[in-house]
Amino acid sequence: MSAMGHDAMQLEGAEAGPLIDEVGLLASRLPLNRARLIELGCGAAVTTRALAKLGRLESILALEVDEVQHRKNLAAPPTPRVTFARGGAEAIPAEDASADVVLMLRSLHHVPIEAMDTALGEVHRVLRPGGLAWILEPVYAGDFNAIMSVFNDEEVVRREAFEAVRRAVEGGLFELVEERFYRTPRVFPDFETFERRVIGATFNDLTVDATTLADVRRRFDAHMTPAGAHFAPPIRVDLLKRPA
Repeated sequence: MSAMGHDAMQLEGAEAGPLIDEVGLLASRLPLNRARLIELGCGAAVTTRALAKLGRLESILALEVDEVQHRKNLAAPPTPRVTFARGGAEAIPAEDASADVVLMLRSLHHVPIEAMDTALGEVHRVLRPGGLAWILEPVYAGDFNAIMSVFNDEEVVRREAFEAVRRAVEGGLFELVEERFYRTPRVFPDFETFERRVIGATFNDLTVDATTLADVRRRFDAHMTPAGAHFAPPIRVDLLKRPA
């Protein structure tokens, strides 16, 4: 995987990088022992629960702005040390300097463009001095992105998310510890699973007509194998530190 300094911040990596287990990477790169963690945009909380089960964290405050998904998180069996709350990154319901680590996993580009700077200001506010923010965003490239862009083209919002991070670093709000590019595996046993998990995700609020859906299915089916459709979308991580 690649790591680079502040002056070399890039929207896309020169190479896709290796396949990475994201939970393993988080556990190896972040100081999680007895840490207070806030996750912004936890989604179905798969990563949230996996991190909690490591037994290293003191607490996780997992926020989700989508009301439907938030209700599902609350209805699921409780996970020790995890508190679910509804809220967005623009107004984090936490005290100043109350977190050691903040995670945004594929969530910054879902913040309205005009509120991205505010959201990063909120991340700065809730982090203790020296605390770390892990900002993970999908890169606008690859086979999976080519399928997604047919019905949900995120080129603009992903670029704006990167620019917001760069402004925060250049403005001194954060120090860039490192920037990494890698790939993460995504496997779907069939198109119906892709349609349910991706197109039907409640936070997307998408309406896909029959013609577009047929085009998406044609592109998806080109990747089908007896073991399902395998993708390895590229990811960028900016690891930021609130200055001491």
